[in-house]
Amino acid sequence: MFERFTERAINVVSESQHLALAMSCTEVSPEHLLLALVNEAKGVSLKIFRMFGIVSEKMENEVKKYVISGSKRIENIPFSHSYKDILKHTLDLASKSGNNNILFEHLFLSVITDKNSNIQTILEKFNFDFYASRDILTKLVQKKIKRLEHPEAEEDVEKSSFESVYEGEALSGIFDRAVSKLSAKGYEILGTEQIIASILEDSGSDLVGLANKYGLNTENFDAKLSEQQSRQSEYEGKKIIFTPNAFAMMNTALQIAKELGSSVITPEHIILSVLKNKRGLAYDVIKSIGINEEKLSEEILKPIEKQMPETLTIMKLAKEEARRIGRNIVGTEMFLLGILAEGASEAFEVLNDLEITMKDARLVVENLVGYGNEYFESEIVFTNRAKRVLERAWLSAKKANKTKIEAVDLLTAILDEPTSLAMKALDQLGVDAVEIRHGINKGI
Repeated sequence: MFERFTERAINVVSESQHLALAMSCTEVSPEHLLLALVNEAKGVSLKIFRMFGIVSEKMENEVKKYVISGSKRIENIPFSHSYKDILKHTLDLASKSGNNNILFEHLFLSVITDKNSNIQTILEKFNFDFYASRDILTKLVQKKIKRLEHPEAEEDVEKSSFESVYEGEALSGIFDRAVSKLSAKGYEILGTEQIIASILEDSGSDLVGLANKYGLNTENFDAKLSEQQSRQSEYEGKKIIFTPNAFAMMNTALQIAKELGSSVITPEHIILSVLKNKRGLAYDVIKSIGINEEKLSEEILKPIEKQMPETLTIMKLAKEEARRIGRNIVGTEMFLLGILAEGASEAFEVLNDLEITMKDARLVVENLVGYGNEYFESEIVFTNRAKRVLERAWLSAKKANKTKIEAVDLLTAILDEPTSLAMKALDQLGVDAVEIRHGINKGI
């Protein structure tokens, strides 16, 4: 069910689980979901709550009057039947609107229209205007559907294999130590806490020196970890080789590595992933230490950005091109514009020799995808086709034993997607894959 939920929508469900756990409840109820929506609200949704004086503290006081607490703490709290009904209704709302993505606003709409819980009774105490709020959210969802429409957005993406993640110097020692910690604890599934603890043991690395500067070191991490009563934070999904959150962490680390132009995952990518995902036992420990997460992320990124990897520059420029035409989604066509905007790589030289200019390419791309008409607060995301191209570029660089993904790897990967928007743009610009491959081979 949750594979269709956006990150914001998943965060709301996850927050409702944490709230039920904190209140020692026997099940996760719709009332917890309402409070989670208030806690996670941003933009227009936050304005709706503020319009009626609804803030987290006031809502929590009301919710506590309607939820049932147990005599003892339950680690794996089930969803109530009424909660599941709301989730089903949310799926129906999205499907009827023709949207494959379950948005925060879909959950919000489903919650305020639910009549099988105490939600409407609670909201009435704040003089909540159900009809006006419903109209605002419906329009917002409709606008977001328009925003999410992209020729490459609905395609499946090939899953990355983690077999190659363990290979290479960057992580081999870390995973050896992590597995040792796993055995010592008597666990069978590797979690975020063992991986981060193993990274912090490498006292000679620049990353650990930087982490220590911000107050994150082996001693306080282990001390805070020992205070954790359970590994509940690691189990928010089905069990696999990793805990679900460790698997998500490594998945994000792999994506971060690709976007930063690296052909290998490094400890830096893993730390950045934990700070980005904001879930799991390792993150719970880091948060309890009181580290400035944003500053630490910036400091980790500084030396990587100073090296100016071609692909990192291209990714940044591709996102800027998407924003320029009012879109929050990057497809292969934006990768093409990014290569042209970077203007110094071998891939750029190949396109330049074929007399492809940035001005002409922009006009063609604008005609293919059109302009958006809104400002986007959300993070720029990649289409599945774009992710697939980046995955192939990563595999190509890795196969060639490169430490960085080069622009030419990215351009070659685009050529392997003949029906992509990037290739359609190149076709309209009067060049084909054969000419581009010839130019690439000439430069090798």
